[in-house]
Amino acid sequence: MAGKERIAQRAAQDLEPFSIINLGIGIPTMVADYLDKDNYYLHTENGLLGVTSVEEENIDPLLVNAGKLPVGEAVGASYFHSADSFAMIRGGHVDVAILGALQIDAAGRVANWAIPGKDIIGVGGAMDLLVGAKKILITTNHVSKDGSPKIVEECTYPITSTRRADVIITDLAVFRWIHDGYVLTDLLGDATLQEIAEKTTASYRVSDKLYEKGSTK
Repeated sequence: MAGKERIAQRAAQDLEPFSIINLGIGIPTMVADYLDKDNYYLHTENGLLGVTSVEEENIDPLLVNAGKLPVGEAVGASYFHSADSFAMIRGGHVDVAILGALQIDAAGRVANWAIPGKDIIGVGGAMDLLVGAKKILITTNHVSKDGSPKIVEECTYPITSTRRADVIITDLAVFRWIHDGYVLTDLLGDATLQEIAEKTTASYRVSDKLYEKGSTK
């Protein structure tokens, strides 16, 4: 299984049935492929609750998600103004926001909207979701295209919010914020503790269960 698919599948396993879930652009949108659509309610900030996939022959060019990708509407779906959608987010009515990231630091802060020196499209709804959603789940490759770590001690890119991410899922590992820092709780694919240590500059702890499985750092 390719890295992005592995991330999306693992993220789907972290969701509670009947949750209201907002999927960000990129890997987060792939999470929907691993969900039973009857048991989860997908939300998009441009004003639809009940997002589902759509076959190519049924695409409505006016029916898109926040990333302007075509979507379908589940039975019982509802439409509303984008202002109402953001009121829903800011009011704490979204259970989980699944977002991508450029960097995440040891304090749990997320940078996902701007790279210094490059054109900026805009922050979109990310800052509202980071503040308003009950749970924040980050899905991202463990390192960037140039091999530099994405999980760093302190973000060097502009942060999106001071709200910390609850869970980080990469193509190599799962980290959870427990008490006062991130704990490496799962290794994915063929990843090892040594590989994670080499590709992560943020401080973190390793869960006892990984040591019990005989892994070494």
